[in-house]
Amino acid sequence: MTRRAWLALLAVAAAAVAATPYGALAQQQPLDETQALGRRLVVQSCGVCHTGVQRGSPLYGPALSQESLGGQADVMREVIANGTPRMPGFRHHFEPREIDAIVAYIKTVPAPPPAQAR
Repeated sequence: MTRRAWLALLAVAAAAVAATPYGALAQQQPLDETQALGRRLVVQSCGVCHTGVQRGSPLYGPALSQESLGGQADVMREVIANGTPRMPGFRHHFEPREIDAIVAYIKTVPAPPPAQAR
């Protein structure tokens, strides 16, 4: 894929994520500098799999919130850095302070409401 195509895809994903609860959260709750960096990194690198890029599209990974991985920041850092069988690790992509910023941001995201039984 060309650089221009990647940039276009990133712009579409960022716009879609901005329309999700992640985008709305920054307006509801002020973020500190670290959390704001984490939000930018989530939008750039995590939103494609962890948010529905288009309304109604399925998630490839679980929705992220303060309750992800039991709310344990150290476990969040470990998963982001080293990945899982279904998710690549980002330890070579992000610096440790950036992983900490992502965790700090995720800890501000309220848990989604429970799914209603049909």
